Amino acid sequence: MSSLLVFFRRFGTALLTGLLLWLSWPERGFTPLIFGAFVPLLWLERQIERSKDSRKGWRFFGWSFLALGTWNGLTTWWIWNSTDVGAIVALGLNTLFMCVPWAAFHLTKRSHGPATGYLSLIFYWIGFEYLHLNWDISWPWLTLGNVFATHPEWVQWYEYTGTLGGSLWVLGVNLLIFQIIKNVFGRELLAKLRRINTLVLSANMVGLILLPLFFSVWRYQRVSDKGEPVNVVVVQPNIDPYNEKFNGTGSAQVAKLLQLASTEADSTTDLIIGPETALPDGLWEEQIGIDKDVRTIRTWLQDYPKASFLAGLSSYKQYQAGEPVSATARKFKDADAYYDAYNSAMLLDRNGNLQLYHKSRLVPGVEKMPYPKLFGFLEDYAIELGGTSGSLGMQKNRTNFETASGLKIAPAICYESIYGDFLRAYFRGGAGFLAVITNDGWWGNTPGYRQHFEYARLRAVEFRKCVARSANTGISCFINQRGDVVAQSGWWEDAVLKHTLLANDRVTFYARHGDYIGFLCAFLAVSLLSFVLFRKLISRSR
Repeated sequence: MSSLLVFFRRFGTALLTGLLLWLSWPERGFTPLIFGAFVPLLWLERQIERSKDSRKGWRFFGWSFLALGTWNGLTTWWIWNSTDVGAIVALGLNTLFMCVPWAAFHLTKRSHGPATGYLSLIFYWIGFEYLHLNWDISWPWLTLGNVFATHPEWVQWYEYTGTLGGSLWVLGVNLLIFQIIKNVFGRELLAKLRRINTLVLSANMVGLILLPLFFSVWRYQRVSDKGEPVNVVVVQPNIDPYNEKFNGTGSAQVAKLLQLASTEADSTTDLIIGPETALPDGLWEEQIGIDKDVRTIRTWLQDYPKASFLAGLSSYKQYQAGEPVSATARKFKDADAYYDAYNSAMLLDRNGNLQLYHKSRLVPGVEKMPYPKLFGFLEDYAIELGGTSGSLGMQKNRTNFETASGLKIAPAICYESIYGDFLRAYFRGGAGFLAVITNDGWWGNTPGYRQHFEYARLRAVEFRKCVARSANTGISCFINQRGDVVAQSGWWEDAVLKHTLLANDRVTFYARHGDYIGFLCAFLAVSLLSFVLFRKLISRSR
């Protein structure tokens, strides 16, 4: 009976962490819950370590899998709308990856004591988040710093730290709260010492919560948009990605896009933005200039003397004989030649000048197969989140679009907009604002598209740039330089938004230095874990 009671207590404790993380998450969560969400899991680790269980490490790994799996499942279940098996694989792998830093923390704490152990959790977790932003199986949707997306006024200091600074804040407060609870309920210290220590820890906790918050609110009140005015029209054509997007004719979709844009564009308009794959028919890049839909757009632009047109398309490039081919190149079925497929963005003006950008941060399991020798068997279960699927080509370096007037624009296609460090090359290159084009309708009316929309607000804070966002089926919006949404569309509706945003060439500290917090934590995590494993190996050999 006692063992059954222990099981249910541990089950409930692990489940509580998963529920608190979910209940704190955008876009409808109660954000302050994040500051105590990991406390139950920390308490559970302490109980397991102090127990007489055999194989304590594996037991804690199992309970942490339950906690983090609950968080993953309840927060990103909407992946299921695209593919059932793919969603199970994605959620399972991401949970497994998240358990690794907790397992490393448990091992370090057992071998080097609580002080080093709890500090190591910060290194391991943020080091993991940094890795998860940069490797082939990248899925940083649940980076802890993203939790503040609905409250950018709390984290105006992201212009110095990026979202990993928010992760550091969350972990630091959780560890302090846990230490306070441990002192209050623990039995290993004298009562008097516990009270003194608890008061000190409580003061530190209050300071750690309030000081960043007060600084952020102070900064928020003093930030205002700076730069030169740009008149932008954003179009949301609201084309059903499952029943219309790739089944209807591309010409009809382009006609609808232009008809909607005509309701707000005028002689002062500088830029019209359409969504990802607004031109759904695959176009060979050598022939884009003579494509009938591109010529239709160019003709339409003659009525708007200042305007350029930015939108997404699926494009293809054929390699000439003897030309080196990329690792993602596909072979023609009926010829000894190769080509690449791209999810692209295009900037076109009335004079026919055309610029292309190929999406570079590709979605694992959707637009590329990570480590194909290992995961190639999963190709049949690829997740569909918009655009061209399969292993796509990519562009190595970030290149800004530039209009005839000299305005530089940072194009981000869908998934790219959640990567701060990835986007900073645009702004170091002089981009005046961020244009996000996406097709979020694949997820249906779920938290997925709303979370994606909210995350764009953090990019505005990190770079102090306005954001113009065109989503095929919502949410399209304009965001100012402190992360406020100044105009937005609804879900599943035709919409056209018009706004004068300010473009500047400012380079923030974060744009200049990137995820330095993540790099430092990753270095410390690898160093510490290597030392722990080395000592463990030496101890066993003796």
